[in-house]
Amino acid sequence: MSNTLLPNGAQLVEFDSATRARRFAIGQTFIAEWFDLDGTAASISSAEETILYFPDAGGTLALGSETVEIPDAALVVAPPGRVSVELHVPGIVLVLATERADLDPMQAVNAPALRDARVKAVGEPFVRAGGAKGVQIFPIAELQPPPTNGRIRFLQSATMSINLVLYDGARDRNALSPHAHTDFEQATLAIQGDYLHHLRAPWGPDADQWRDDVHLPAGPASMLLIPPHLIHTTEGVGEGRHVLMDIFAPPRRDFIQKGWVANAADYIDPLVIPA
Repeated sequence: MSNTLLPNGAQLVEFDSATRARRFAIGQTFIAEWFDLDGTAASISSAEETILYFPDAGGTLALGSETVEIPDAALVVAPPGRVSVELHVPGIVLVLATERADLDPMQAVNAPALRDARVKAVGEPFVRAGGAKGVQIFPIAELQPPPTNGRIRFLQSATMSINLVLYDGARDRNALSPHAHTDFEQATLAIQGDYLHHLRAPWGPDADQWRDDVHLPAGPASMLLIPPHLIHTTEGVGEGRHVLMDIFAPPRRDFIQKGWVANAADYIDPLVIPA
């Protein structure tokens, strides 16, 4: 496992598959853990909901005395508490949460993480509509992309949201999407395929603080942490399947308002006053 801090403030975390240690990284407001499971169970404990991604193999979730079957290639939102995960065949499970009672942040790949005052806190969690508390299961094949971009699927939990990006072959270099965020950190987790992360630090009045553009190669099992104000876009390169995930906490309210988030109707935003 390794962590590379770039001069522009971004970090590239690589989850080395050779290690048997817990492989997780911490962002400003979330934790991401990468599991390679081969006949063993992964145990997760969080006071908040967790998002789990099963890229290929399905499996089972055990929550107390309840066992839930998970199909192949699915996203799952699990309720707070302790969850045990097993796969039907060897494969990968990715776990995202804003709180993990079972992990020591100082054991993260990129520990210690210095607080960035520009990143807003998660704040009050969204509330499940109707008092629902069960597991939410979303087969990837059934998630609908927005009408303008067939590559992306959107999902949220009570405290975070993800964009799952899927496409075959190289991304069109004439249709990239450089942009920046003012008050939250983005993590881009590469799951399958090879990428170039393009990063540009805006010029300020102090020329000694200017930074060169970066065109950073990254492969599977790597995660780029992108601080506020850093202009970024990611280009899938080479043949084959490309699968990556953008991670945000708190949930992206702008995406929810556009109607893109698949399970937004299952939540009540604490900042929205009912009509």
